[in-house]
Amino acid sequence: MPDVTREMILEKLRSVRGPDMEGNIVDLGLVSDVFISDGKAYFSITVPAERAKELEPMRVAAERVVREIPGVKAAMVALTADRKAAPKAAPVERPRPAAPSGQPHGHPPASGTPAKPGIPGVGAIIAVASGKGGVGKSTTSVNLALALKANGLEVGLLDADIYGPSMPRLLKISGRPQQIEGRLIRPMENYGLKVMSMGFLVDEEVAMIWRGPMIQSALLQMLREVAWGELDVLVVDMPPGTGDAQLTMAQQVPLAGAVIVSTPQDLALVDARKGLAMFRKVEVPVLGIVENMSYFIAPDTGKRYDIFGHGGARKEAERIGVPFLGEVPLTMGIRETSDAGTPLVASEPDGEVARIYRDIAAKTWEQVSLARQDQSRAMPNIVFE
Repeated sequence: MPDVTREMILEKLRSVRGPDMEGNIVDLGLVSDVFISDGKAYFSITVPAERAKELEPMRVAAERVVREIPGVKAAMVALTADRKAAPKAAPVERPRPAAPSGQPHGHPPASGTPAKPGIPGVGAIIAVASGKGGVGKSTTSVNLALALKANGLEVGLLDADIYGPSMPRLLKISGRPQQIEGRLIRPMENYGLKVMSMGFLVDEEVAMIWRGPMIQSALLQMLREVAWGELDVLVVDMPPGTGDAQLTMAQQVPLAGAVIVSTPQDLALVDARKGLAMFRKVEVPVLGIVENMSYFIAPDTGKRYDIFGHGGARKEAERIGVPFLGEVPLTMGIRETSDAGTPLVASEPDGEVARIYRDIAAKTWEQVSLARQDQSRAMPNIVFE
């Protein structure tokens, strides 16, 4: 069977008519770069934002014809918004869909602001974010999710780092997700967590060279086209920084709040402030700050060393008026179990570090509960001097 090529896919897509049944989506310039990996095709179709719902059949048709190509195992096709696209289509103002009833996510929208549609069955969505890489955000996300599970909640975990997905390794999960009825994907599972990651769909060595619209589409599909089932909370491991993925999650997903991870030193805190400011601007509550790599206890002498300083995240939390969730030490055990895919909360549930993560999870869930009880609570006033 010949390898599937970009040209084969584009030729097949020429059979899909464009908006208003004029031309085809390829010659109209609506198809993005086509990415192919392990027999799976990924691309987006650019349409006017206000016509996205109306043009959903066009997306379905494109997905169908690509899946008919011999050698194609699956197709991930998304509509992306560009108001300059399809100039012949007359713009029509349509309201965004409201969130499903009974979904107690975060704060209610401000007056006149459209509600963000929730995820059926998911009670709360928590983003774990950092201003920069290298602060242990993904390790914190995994252990936080496991700690929430240990505290009695049903938990899912979404790896939103498209460029550097780490959940397959951190949770020792291999294989590919299976597609079930209704175009839904069954999430992978380990340690009692339901997990979805781009790392399950693309080989570890493959470089993801995607622009913003593709990232947005992939994230929303991994959120809304996965059979999460009934979850109390979905933890989202965000990529570092304040780019397209963060804005997509903050602006289009009803986040219950964000947990910010930082190390103690000033350089990391400077970047953490940027993440805090971003969530504030898009009206997402900051549930608190975690100080990771807070201190080191020498295993031979028991002596404590503040390698990266100490207490910087706590002071920052106090300064801006958000909760301080806890200090996680720098230990060989966290590094070794993360590399081995056996996170400490799961492999050493009675250990001191697991106790710290469970305490952080309890404080985080308490903040989510407070946000639900007092949905009019004011956002923290972040002042930069």
